[in-house]
Amino acid sequence: MSQTTILRDRVKDHLLGQIENGELVIGKTINLAALSRTIGISVTPIREALSQLEQARVIKAIPNRGFVVTDLTIIEAKNLYETIAQLEVMALEASTFEPGDIEALRNKTEQLQEEKSLNNRFEFHRLLIKNCTNSVLLQTLESLKVRLRFYEQAHATDSIFFETANRQNRSIVQAIAQDNIPTAALILKMNWMAVLEHVQLKINGQTVENQNKSN
Repeated sequence: MSQTTILRDRVKDHLLGQIENGELVIGKTINLAALSRTIGISVTPIREALSQLEQARVIKAIPNRGFVVTDLTIIEAKNLYETIAQLEVMALEASTFEPGDIEALRNKTEQLQEEKSLNNRFEFHRLLIKNCTNSVLLQTLESLKVRLRFYEQAHATDSIFFETANRQNRSIVQAIAQDNIPTAALILKMNWMAVLEHVQLKINGQTVENQNKSN
Protein backbone atom coordinates (compact mmCIF):
# COMPACT_ATOMS: atom_id res chain seq x y z
CA MET A 1 0.00 0.00 0.00
CA SER A 2 1.45 3.40 -1.03
CA GLN A 3 2.05 6.26 1.38
CA THR A 4 -0.53 8.35 -0.47
CA THR A 5 -3.16 5.65 -0.01
CA ILE A 6 -2.34 5.34 3.69
CA LEU A 7 -2.68 9.10 4.20
CA ARG A 8 -5.92 9.21 2.19
CA ASP A 9 -7.39 6.41 4.29
CA ARG A 10 -6.41 8.25 7.48
CA VAL A 11 -8.36 11.28 6.28
CA LYS A 12 -11.39 9.16 5.42
CA ASP A 13 -11.26 7.40 8.80
CA HIS A 14 -11.13 10.78 10.55
CA LEU A 15 -14.13 12.10 8.61
CA LEU A 16 -16.11 8.88 9.09
CA GLY A 17 -15.43 9.13 12.82
CA GLN A 18 -16.85 12.66 12.76
CA ILE A 19 -19.93 11.37 10.96
CA GLU A 20 -20.43 8.59 13.52
CA ASN A 21 -20.05 11.06 16.39
CA GLY A 22 -22.47 13.54 14.84
CA GLU A 23 -19.75 16.20 14.45
CA LEU A 24 -20.10 16.36 10.67
CA VAL A 25 -23.65 17.49 9.88
CA ILE A 26 -25.79 18.40 6.90
CA GLY A 27 -24.79 21.66 5.25
CA LYS A 28 -21.44 21.89 7.04
CA THR A 29 -18.50 23.02 4.94
CA ILE A 30 -15.32 20.99 5.37
CA ASN A 31 -12.41 23.37 5.93
CA LEU A 32 -9.38 21.82 4.22
CA ALA A 33 -6.82 23.95 6.04
CA ALA A 34 -8.34 23.24 9.45
CA LEU A 35 -8.60 19.54 8.63
CA SER A 36 -4.94 19.51 7.55
CA ARG A 37 -3.88 21.06 10.85
CA THR A 38 -6.07 18.71 12.92
CA ILE A 39 -4.75 15.45 11.50
CA GLY A 40 -1.31 16.65 10.40
CA ILE A 41 -1.67 15.72 6.73
CA SER A 42 -1.10 17.86 3.65
CA VAL A 43 -3.99 19.13 1.58
CA THR A 44 -3.35 16.83 -1.43
CA PRO A 45 -4.36 13.47 0.17
CA ILE A 46 -7.20 15.31 1.91
CA ARG A 47 -8.58 16.42 -1.47
CA GLU A 48 -8.27 12.83 -2.75
CA ALA A 49 -10.19 11.47 0.25
CA LEU A 50 -12.89 14.12 -0.15
CA SER A 51 -13.19 13.26 -3.85
CA GLN A 52 -13.83 9.63 -2.93
CA LEU A 53 -16.52 10.67 -0.44
CA GLU A 54 -18.02 12.86 -3.16
CA GLN A 55 -18.23 9.82 -5.46
CA ALA A 56 -20.08 8.03 -2.65
CA ARG A 57 -22.52 11.02 -2.59
CA VAL A 58 -21.65 11.76 1.04
CA ILE A 59 -20.46 15.27 0.22
CA LYS A 60 -20.48 17.56 -2.81
CA ALA A 61 -18.14 20.22 -4.16
CA ILE A 62 -19.62 23.72 -4.42
CA PRO A 63 -17.73 26.41 -6.38
CA ASN A 64 -16.16 29.10 -4.16
CA ARG A 65 -17.25 27.24 -1.05
CA GLY A 66 -15.56 23.84 -1.03
CA PHE A 67 -16.87 20.47 0.04
CA VAL A 68 -20.23 20.44 1.81
CA VAL A 69 -22.30 17.62 3.33
CA THR A 70 -25.26 17.28 0.98
CA ASP A 71 -28.90 17.82 1.90
CA LEU A 72 -31.26 14.91 2.59
CA THR A 73 -34.17 14.13 0.28
CA ILE A 74 -37.06 11.66 0.32
CA ILE A 75 -36.10 10.37 -3.13
CA GLU A 76 -32.49 9.66 -2.14
CA ALA A 77 -33.66 8.03 1.10
CA LYS A 78 -35.96 5.70 -0.87
CA ASN A 79 -33.19 4.79 -3.30
CA LEU A 80 -30.65 4.25 -0.54
CA TYR A 81 -32.79 2.10 1.75
CA GLU A 82 -34.21 -0.02 -1.06
CA THR A 83 -30.74 -0.64 -2.50
CA ILE A 84 -29.19 -1.45 0.87
CA ALA A 85 -32.09 -3.79 1.69
CA GLN A 86 -31.57 -5.76 -1.51
CA LEU A 87 -27.79 -5.93 -1.16
CA GLU A 88 -27.85 -6.88 2.51
CA VAL A 89 -30.34 -9.66 1.80
CA MET A 90 -27.94 -10.94 -0.86
CA ALA A 91 -25.07 -10.81 1.64
CA LEU A 92 -27.12 -12.61 4.29
CA GLU A 93 -28.11 -15.36 1.88
CA ALA A 94 -24.42 -15.82 1.00
CA SER A 95 -23.38 -16.09 4.67
CA THR A 96 -22.84 -19.01 7.02
CA PHE A 97 -23.25 -18.86 10.79
CA GLU A 98 -21.48 -20.67 13.58
CA PRO A 99 -22.90 -20.81 17.14
CA GLY A 100 -20.48 -18.07 18.15
CA ASP A 101 -21.80 -15.80 15.40
CA ILE A 102 -25.38 -16.25 16.58
CA GLU A 103 -24.37 -15.56 20.17
CA ALA A 104 -22.61 -12.36 19.09
CA LEU A 105 -25.78 -11.23 17.30
CA ARG A 106 -27.89 -11.99 20.38
CA ASN A 107 -25.49 -10.04 22.57
CA LYS A 108 -25.66 -7.07 20.22
CA THR A 109 -29.47 -7.01 20.34
CA GLU A 110 -29.27 -6.93 24.14
CA GLN A 111 -26.71 -4.15 24.03
CA LEU A 112 -28.89 -2.19 21.61
CA GLN A 113 -31.85 -2.63 23.96
CA GLU A 114 -29.84 -1.12 26.81
CA GLU A 115 -27.90 1.47 24.83
CA LYS A 116 -30.05 2.73 21.97
CA SER A 117 -27.44 4.12 19.62
CA LEU A 118 -26.89 4.18 15.88
CA ASN A 119 -23.40 2.73 16.35
CA ASN A 120 -24.91 -0.37 17.96
CA ARG A 121 -27.57 -0.60 15.26
CA PHE A 122 -25.02 -0.42 12.45
CA GLU A 123 -22.75 -2.87 14.28
CA PHE A 124 -25.59 -5.41 14.42
CA HIS A 125 -25.93 -5.23 10.65
CA ARG A 126 -22.16 -5.52 10.22
CA LEU A 127 -22.11 -8.68 12.34
CA LEU A 128 -25.08 -10.02 10.40
CA ILE A 129 -23.21 -10.14 7.10
CA LYS A 130 -19.54 -10.25 8.15
CA ASN A 131 -19.19 -13.87 6.97
CA CYS A 132 -20.23 -13.04 3.42
CA THR A 133 -17.27 -13.80 1.15
CA ASN A 134 -18.23 -11.29 -1.56
CA SER A 135 -15.86 -8.42 -0.74
CA VAL A 136 -17.23 -6.17 -3.51
CA LEU A 137 -20.73 -6.53 -2.08
CA LEU A 138 -19.53 -5.71 1.44
CA GLN A 139 -17.53 -2.69 0.27
CA THR A 140 -20.52 -1.36 -1.66
CA LEU A 141 -22.74 -1.71 1.40
CA GLU A 142 -20.17 -0.01 3.61
CA SER A 143 -19.99 2.94 1.23
CA LEU A 144 -23.77 3.32 1.01
CA LYS A 145 -24.18 3.12 4.78
CA VAL A 146 -21.85 6.07 5.28
CA ARG A 147 -24.42 8.26 3.54
CA LEU A 148 -27.26 6.47 5.32
CA ARG A 149 -25.93 7.58 8.70
CA PHE A 150 -26.89 11.17 7.96
CA TYR A 151 -30.52 10.14 7.48
CA GLU A 152 -30.64 8.18 10.69
CA GLN A 153 -28.76 10.78 12.72
CA ALA A 154 -31.32 13.36 11.60
CA HIS A 155 -34.52 11.31 11.67
CA ALA A 156 -34.09 7.99 13.50
CA THR A 157 -32.89 8.51 17.04
CA ASP A 158 -36.05 8.16 19.17
CA SER A 159 -36.68 5.20 21.50
CA ILE A 160 -39.69 3.91 19.53
CA PHE A 161 -37.56 3.63 16.40
CA PHE A 162 -34.87 1.59 18.16
CA GLU A 163 -37.35 -0.68 19.95
CA THR A 164 -39.21 -1.48 16.73
CA ALA A 165 -36.01 -2.14 14.79
CA ASN A 166 -34.57 -4.28 17.58
CA ARG A 167 -37.69 -6.49 17.80
CA GLN A 168 -37.11 -7.32 14.15
CA ASN A 169 -33.41 -7.88 14.88
CA ARG A 170 -34.34 -10.52 17.46
CA SER A 171 -36.64 -12.23 14.96
CA ILE A 172 -33.82 -12.27 12.40
CA VAL A 173 -31.45 -13.90 14.89
CA GLN A 174 -34.10 -16.43 15.90
CA ALA A 175 -34.65 -17.43 12.27
CA ILE A 176 -30.89 -17.80 11.72
CA ALA A 177 -30.61 -19.95 14.86
CA GLN A 178 -33.32 -22.19 13.39
CA ASP A 179 -31.32 -22.39 10.13
CA ASN A 180 -34.17 -20.61 8.34
CA ILE A 181 -32.26 -18.10 6.22
CA PRO A 182 -35.20 -17.35 3.85
CA THR A 183 -37.30 -16.15 6.80
CA ALA A 184 -34.37 -14.17 8.20
CA ALA A 185 -33.91 -12.52 4.80
CA LEU A 186 -37.60 -11.63 4.58
CA ILE A 187 -37.57 -10.04 8.05
CA LEU A 188 -34.35 -8.22 7.21
CA LYS A 189 -35.93 -6.63 4.14
CA MET A 190 -38.99 -5.68 6.21
CA ASN A 191 -36.65 -4.14 8.77
CA TRP A 192 -35.07 -1.81 6.24
CA MET A 193 -38.43 -0.90 4.71
CA ALA A 194 -39.82 -0.05 8.15
CA VAL A 195 -36.86 2.23 8.80
CA LEU A 196 -37.37 3.87 5.41
CA GLU A 197 -41.02 4.56 6.23
CA HIS A 198 -40.00 6.07 9.58
CA VAL A 199 -37.40 8.34 7.95
CA GLN A 200 -39.80 9.43 5.19
CA LEU A 201 -42.46 10.40 7.73
CA LYS A 202 -39.90 12.42 9.68
CA ILE A 203 -38.68 14.21 6.53
CA ASN A 204 -42.26 14.98 5.49
CA GLY A 205 -43.04 16.30 8.96
CA GLN A 206 -39.94 18.50 8.93
CA THR A 207 -40.83 19.83 5.47
CA VAL A 208 -44.35 20.77 6.59
CA GLU A 209 -42.97 22.43 9.72
CA ASN A 210 -40.51 24.49 7.70
CA GLN A 211 -43.24 25.56 5.28
CA ASN A 212 -45.46 26.67 8.17
CA LYS A 213 -42.61 28.73 9.63
CA SER A 214 -42.01 30.47 6.31
CA ASN A 215 -45.71 31.43 5.90
